[in-house]
Amino acid sequence: MTTQRVAVVPHTHWDREWYEPFQSFRLRLVEMVDGLLELLENDLSYARFMLDGQMAVVDDYLEIRPHQEGRIRDLAVSGRLSVGPWYILMDEFLVSGETIIRNLQTGMNRAACFGGAMPVGYLPDMFGHIAQMPQILRQAGFSHAVVWRGVPSSIERDAFWWSSPDGSTVRAEYLACGYGNGASLPDHPEGLLRRLKAQIAEMSSYMLDGLLLMNGTDHQSPQPWLGRVIAETNRLQDEFDLAVTSLAEELALRPTEGLPSWTGELRSGARANLLMGVVSNRMDVKRAAALAERELERRAEPACALFLPAERWPEASMEMAWRALVLNSAHDSVCACSADEVVDAVLERYAEARQIASGLANRAIEALAGEMANPGPVIVNTSARSRCGTIEITLPLAEPPEGTQQVGQPFSLPGDMTLDAATARLVLGAIQGEEIQHEAFVTGVDIEDFDEGLSVLVHIGPRARAGFSIDEAKRELYARLGAQPHASVRVRIDQPPSVRVLARSRDVPGYGWSTWEPGPLDFPVTVKGGDGSKDGPPRMSNGLITVGTDPIDGTFSIGDIHGMGRLVDGGDLGDTYNYSPPRNNITVDTPKEVRVHLCEAGPVRAAIEIVSTYLWPEFIDTTKSSRTGEREVAVRTRLELHAGERFLRVATTFDNHCRDHRLRVLLPLPSPAQLSEAECAFAIVNRGLTAEGGPHERGLPTWPSRRFVRAGGLTVAHEGLLEYELVDQAKARCGNEDGEITSADAIALTVLRATGMLSRPFMSYRPLPAGPTTSLVGPQMQGPIVARYALCSEAIDPYAMVDDAFLPLESIYSLGGGKRARFGTELEVSGAEVSCIRRSGSAIEVRVFNPKAQDATVHIPNASGWLVDLTGRPLDPFRGAFTLGPWAIATARISR
Repeated sequence: MTTQRVAVVPHTHWDREWYEPFQSFRLRLVEMVDGLLELLENDLSYARFMLDGQMAVVDDYLEIRPHQEGRIRDLAVSGRLSVGPWYILMDEFLVSGETIIRNLQTGMNRAACFGGAMPVGYLPDMFGHIAQMPQILRQAGFSHAVVWRGVPSSIERDAFWWSSPDGSTVRAEYLACGYGNGASLPDHPEGLLRRLKAQIAEMSSYMLDGLLLMNGTDHQSPQPWLGRVIAETNRLQDEFDLAVTSLAEELALRPTEGLPSWTGELRSGARANLLMGVVSNRMDVKRAAALAERELERRAEPACALFLPAERWPEASMEMAWRALVLNSAHDSVCACSADEVVDAVLERYAEARQIASGLANRAIEALAGEMANPGPVIVNTSARSRCGTIEITLPLAEPPEGTQQVGQPFSLPGDMTLDAATARLVLGAIQGEEIQHEAFVTGVDIEDFDEGLSVLVHIGPRARAGFSIDEAKRELYARLGAQPHASVRVRIDQPPSVRVLARSRDVPGYGWSTWEPGPLDFPVTVKGGDGSKDGPPRMSNGLITVGTDPIDGTFSIGDIHGMGRLVDGGDLGDTYNYSPPRNNITVDTPKEVRVHLCEAGPVRAAIEIVSTYLWPEFIDTTKSSRTGEREVAVRTRLELHAGERFLRVATTFDNHCRDHRLRVLLPLPSPAQLSEAECAFAIVNRGLTAEGGPHERGLPTWPSRRFVRAGGLTVAHEGLLEYELVDQAKARCGNEDGEITSADAIALTVLRATGMLSRPFMSYRPLPAGPTTSLVGPQMQGPIVARYALCSEAIDPYAMVDDAFLPLESIYSLGGGKRARFGTELEVSGAEVSCIRRSGSAIEVRVFNPKAQDATVHIPNASGWLVDLTGRPLDPFRGAFTLGPWAIATARISR
């Protein structure tokens, strides 16, 4: 008889926050780790333990038990305790590629303090896996991955070669029965033998060489009798040879010959629930993630790295912001399949990260403005492409100049006023800081005595004046008023005329700046029709695209594509993990009333608002599995067309007071499609019209896209509206999801999915619960809803479209007096997409990726340095340019 090898890997899977908030789970974590340290130190037969592949577990424990760091380090260095490589076990589809890399780098750097990270890309419970994960792991020095969810039915072994589109390949250990197949083992040999035989029977068709028994599951403490039971079991029989080992040690022994292969993302529900509905629950979280990542990655880091001297790089603040994003990337956090208190904490962390990033970016741009040689408006571009765009600036003029469009009324303070001392004190107390309105600053205060009291002259300018402090001026005035409590205060305002305008900038270099001067406007926006016009409902055109509106059904048109923006509302008796319609569903796709009016008439920007009033069912009666009640909802859709742009901006807003429903917007395609192309981390992936499901979860082809998706000639860029589906409009409008379609004529973009349960049993699309069956308030998404996206019906670079639509050029007024020229750049990068620019010590680190199937040449003129891997290890030197293969990711470290 051949002895069957059984590798037992003790571990725990520790969700930092989930159905209980972080602090509640941490109390359990501290108790678990306290006991684990005692067990490892006092029982050599309990030879190994894995702390879930994430360093947050260690840091969260040490924050309460800092004196235990040495014990953890000693056990990790000796190989008894496996730590890292991730900082947190993240979701891969709902965060940016840069967040995934920072997560890995943070985890590996922290693990280095404990002897080094476990050399395994441990991915036990992610809801699917991105196509570029093998490349990320290889660039971090890993050759092994461990996965569970998402593996397709065509993989019929417990290991396979998993490749990224660029060809990077890792050996993936497939946990076909999950990461807890060895949880809660019996404490006696007889029971353990029965369990092993059952496991072998279940896994026999997959097993290549021996059984990998993962001894742990969610929040499980170690079983202290494990070493004893394994030793007793080995003595009693020779059918199985059991050993307590580490994941890394076991994977080094696993077979590599004859493995099946898979290239690309893993998003199948064939054997394990993919839980694809996490993409569309709590859209407020997804939008907050998009805003915070954009602010940090696309504004703060490049602006601070390039526009500030190296010694002013805000390392601590950047780390604080990134820590918040990384912690939020945890799969139960950003997926929002958690308790309401958890999601509140997630939103707070995103808000704090965005506040830090915004403040840092603004300070760096202000520093650039302070270095300009000439006074006047300066336009700043924090993206890599040279581009023009719409800007909003305040000019020291009485009237808007040629080629601009006035917005709002000029800001002005009362000219002269006389106040008594008490009122003057109140007015002074209300002034907080030099900026009293956008681009309106107090730049000086002159105080003089006159017979009846004090004369105060307040100077207003477009920029703050160096060396002036409003607080000092207030203290001086307070002191004088204290000495003259009955004085009269005569206040005069010295404010030059100003006007706030929209304008179109000329090309601004990537990572550069340009002063602005008025001039003729190319492709201005014109408007026809409107309120009471004989020309019918309003429509607008800039000579590149034409946008019309339909006052009957509330849709709009782009060129000859009609029916854009149709809202379809249907029931959702699912939970935070999965969409699932009620048995008796009702869909609403037609408003009862539509009002269309013109908001702005150009020439720089035109805007039309469509107000559609719907009668939506109020909630689902679960006893009848039927939508019931009725609620009137006014949905406002603002269409914006800018001069010189080939795409339309759309913003949909409404107050949601209905429950248990899903709202999607239908976007007709210029031509039928069988495939979509969607942005994923560091790649564009192709998806079809179907998705593989399994016996416990219906396979829905509702896919995630990071920032854009395109199909049939239509490109949709969005701000956190991650879920889309290629649909047949006729079926989608009536809620018919039965049967497969052979061709799609629209993209359905999910605007909202409102549900009331963390997990729900007996759903039509997923019969078994995926977590605790807890009622929640937050996922019903009651209150204001904001959805922003952009549409282009012709060929366009989607990455450029995303920047133009959601990363506007920035304007700031310079007082001059510096040395910067009127036009310039700090760094040129072309030939590939830029994922990050940041400081790394004295060097500038640039990460690029090639989202195409052809070689690319990355040009960084006047720069030299080294290409490095994700650990910072030098690979190849470069000077001025380097070649980047298809779908490849590269990190360049530039000496400056």
